[in-house]
Amino acid sequence: MTKIRYQDKFIDMNANIDPDDNIICNFYIEADDVHKAANVAAGESSIGTWTEIHTMKKRIERLAAKVFYIDGNNIKIAYPTDMFVDNSIPQLLSDVAGNILGMKEVSNLRLNSIELPDRYVDTFKGPAFGMEGVRKLIGTDKGRRPHVGTIVKPKIGLDPKETAKVAYEAYYGGCDFVKDDENLTDQRFCPFEERIIKVLDSMDLAREETGERKAYAPNVTGPKMIEHSQFVKDHGGNCAMIDIIAAGYYALQELRDADLGLFLHGHRAMHAAITRNPLHGISMGVIALLSRLGGIDQLHIGTVIGKMEGGREEVLFNKSELERPLSSMKATFAVCSGGLHPGHVPKLLDILGNDIVIQAGGGIHGHPDGTIEGARALRQAVDAKMKGIDATEYAKDHPQLKKALELWGTT
Repeated sequence: MTKIRYQDKFIDMNANIDPDDNIICNFYIEADDVHKAANVAAGESSIGTWTEIHTMKKRIERLAAKVFYIDGNNIKIAYPTDMFVDNSIPQLLSDVAGNILGMKEVSNLRLNSIELPDRYVDTFKGPAFGMEGVRKLIGTDKGRRPHVGTIVKPKIGLDPKETAKVAYEAYYGGCDFVKDDENLTDQRFCPFEERIIKVLDSMDLAREETGERKAYAPNVTGPKMIEHSQFVKDHGGNCAMIDIIAAGYYALQELRDADLGLFLHGHRAMHAAITRNPLHGISMGVIALLSRLGGIDQLHIGTVIGKMEGGREEVLFNKSELERPLSSMKATFAVCSGGLHPGHVPKLLDILGNDIVIQAGGGIHGHPDGTIEGARALRQAVDAKMKGIDATEYAKDHPQLKKALELWGTT
């Protein structure tokens, strides 16, 4: 019989941690005694408990998590990969961000990043299309311009016919991508199946008239997720959207496992309940990484500018977690949305580069001349940046952009 005691049981500053055999988590921690709290956190998330126990076996000690780095309020914990179930994001989160976030020993604890061994990564499917697949589908894999998209506004209230009209105008004006908002699913005022048929018809018409490929992301979040996604596929759709946090990671993985031939657009609604406190919870970068593992092809990451919270360093880190080498897994396409308009485009691309999807709702539909001209204005702002021309100068010969800049200004 082995008795587990908290005193330094799970701390080994000289441990030889093999990154191929451990999941390494980087935490920020605040506690009266950081050393003790770190030890408790590692124990609580692996084989420890609050008192000595008589059920421990010697062989089980190999599953103990180890704190191997402490620097002020930053700690690193290594978790043996044998702790984890293949292809299970919920089980991973239950281990590394479960009870430990609610322990009395810590005032604050935040999971900032995770490093994963390739052999563990390879148990997940990851994105079916990824950034390059979505670019190829739309036809921007060579020119590499940012994708231009919109959200049907108002968020809720339009009927299927009205929704399809807004979508058509956005497509016709130059949008590559139109999506439902996070709280539109299958309400009585806009039934899912009727909406899908009408919007996809409008997408096809705009594609014929403009000669450009288009995509529509209907929100399938809910109890009929697979059924609704199959309906989209059966009616010629190419994308489905899921509210990842609200639906849960298992739902995302189930949708990815269905392999319906749709690229998956991830909305991060409710993420701030977990990510916004910089001292406690889980970073958006971790959410991004897990979403990529789960198979998301596009994910909202923030904008730096616009209406949503999130600074430059944070948003760049979110993007890097979608794109960094991760075994052979495809990169996820970063989506920027939240209060964006054409005047934001130059700075947005300076910060984040061209490999983004720019989503503007009010920044398109709020244009003085309506949705078509609003879409043209956003597309013109992108074209100006791609040509290396100042937006204000470009606007002199492009009245749609000129009116947008006059209304909202530039940053």
